[in-house]
Amino acid sequence: MRTSIATVSLSGTLTEKLTAAARAGFDGVEIFENDLLASPLEPAGIRARCADLGLTVDLYQPMRDVEAVPAEEFARTLRRARHKFSLMEELGADTVLVCSSVSPLARDDDDLAAAQLSRLADLAQDFGVRVAYEALAWGRHVSTYDHAWRIVETAAHPALGTCLDSFHILSRTSGPKDLDGIEDIPGEKIFFLQLADAPLLGMDVLQWSRHHRCFPGQGGFDVAGLVGRVLRTGYDGPLSLEVFNDVFRQAEAGPTAVDARRSLLLLQEEVGVEVLPAPVTPSAVAFAELVTQDAEPVAALLAALGFARTARHRGKPVDLWEQGQARILVNTGAAALPHSRLHARGGNPVDGTALAAIGLESPDPAAAARRAEALLAPVLPRRRAEGDAPLDAVAAPDGTELFLCATRRPGLPDWRADFEDARDAPAAVGDFRIDHVALTQPWHHFDEAVLFHRGVLGLDAQESVDVADPYGLLRSRAVANADGSVRFPLTVGAAPGDDTAHARHIALATDDVVAAVRRLVEAGGRPLPIPANYYDDLAARFEFADGELEIYRELGILYDRDAHGVFRHCYTRTVGRVFFELVQRDGGYQGYGAANAPVRLAAQHAVRRPTGG
Repeated sequence: MRTSIATVSLSGTLTEKLTAAARAGFDGVEIFENDLLASPLEPAGIRARCADLGLTVDLYQPMRDVEAVPAEEFARTLRRARHKFSLMEELGADTVLVCSSVSPLARDDDDLAAAQLSRLADLAQDFGVRVAYEALAWGRHVSTYDHAWRIVETAAHPALGTCLDSFHILSRTSGPKDLDGIEDIPGEKIFFLQLADAPLLGMDVLQWSRHHRCFPGQGGFDVAGLVGRVLRTGYDGPLSLEVFNDVFRQAEAGPTAVDARRSLLLLQEEVGVEVLPAPVTPSAVAFAELVTQDAEPVAALLAALGFARTARHRGKPVDLWEQGQARILVNTGAAALPHSRLHARGGNPVDGTALAAIGLESPDPAAAARRAEALLAPVLPRRRAEGDAPLDAVAAPDGTELFLCATRRPGLPDWRADFEDARDAPAAVGDFRIDHVALTQPWHHFDEAVLFHRGVLGLDAQESVDVADPYGLLRSRAVANADGSVRFPLTVGAAPGDDTAHARHIALATDDVVAAVRRLVEAGGRPLPIPANYYDDLAARFEFADGELEIYRELGILYDRDAHGVFRHCYTRTVGRVFFELVQRDGGYQGYGAANAPVRLAAQHAVRRPTGG
């Protein structure tokens, strides 16, 4: 199907928005009136620019407070409409959006509304324009799609139809039955379909709409269910995104447009009108790659954790460290620092050690790469010497490289074959495995990251969690595969300049976290110091065996419990922008110790900026 996006969904000038939409692969745009008014280009120039970019102008919007008004007010409306329709001729737009009235002058009179909309459609028809009437969720008298359709049906004008908007509909419905009336509308009378998702919030619907819409698949609405009903009417117009979002309005237009287009590709796949390569869900984390210009601090920390340097890349300054099944690559190449939105989108440059890449065990790496490309995550070019394993890598929204790989599996390229065992390399003894990798996100792209990991990698998204930090509120949402062997908690800070937006950590699972932390301390490692008040509170909340809590207090181990099991975990101090977590999951615990996150964050702030308070 054709796809379109409203210019209000993107940031920047109108020219920047059009360019971003075209590069992302959209077929058309809705021109928002404010964007046109602020543009130095005349309507004919905008039309030419769209044509040069391969875009059609699918809708001009909005016209407000048109129907069911006193005669003198409606006369002024027709004068205004004549000017707009003439402008639309120059613009090349053949459909105008008319929102249900919020004017205090509007009357609760459907017959009057139908008569005035019919007269407006008469005028529009003279200019070759169609009128798409939409029910605003906060409309004064018309606030539901079925009410708007009854008025359109009563008017019975060929140039008058309805516009269905997923936000206005789904924000007011209580269940699927409320949508049954959609399929009673003839498809040819649905002149336009606007789509937006939104988180499920208990707030005024106008504020909800103006500030918190998001792209399909990023919120809590059943957008796919609504679209399926619309398509069954025979609607053959574009799927168009109209998203009002404070974050998107501040983000760079190009990546936001790609995120938007990806959301529509996934939506079309869900409703069965687009066939994409099937998802290939990763089965494990093969490795995490750290980049640094000074390997000594991170090497000392890895050694204290029980890792051994077992191999070195044949042609690159990359060392492989192993402990049990956990593998960490340490890259000291001068060009190793990743291209990341932390650099290019206004964040501070990453200093010291940083997480650059993650290797994902894939059942079919080539098929996984094909899906990534189909969803606008192109495979990254790599400098590969003769004989190197042909590994595909794609860029996550934050710039992290995701390698789709296999480890010692017959018939598939083995990334491990690129490494030569170090002389007298010790065996990778121990019981560690990578439990999860926490990926903090640039402020503007949290929802994009969740959609990317769900859509491209086939991971399931869990509920969002808000975490209190001493300097703000953090938002976190984990994505994981079905058995929990791949877990990525995605976190975003409270503001663009929030320093926490640059810290990441690798969690190492063990069967005995107490023994692992003792080894760390004995080897000279320093766990993150946890305040005594935390353990006093634990004593009040839970019952422990004799001496158990004292061990946790001594070693800085945190504790959590849910209906399924127990979670014990401990953090190292930060090296550069990376730290490690040692975790022990017992009895089916599936979380990440979110209840302890405020204590951890406060302790990290205290270590970085010690005070006497």
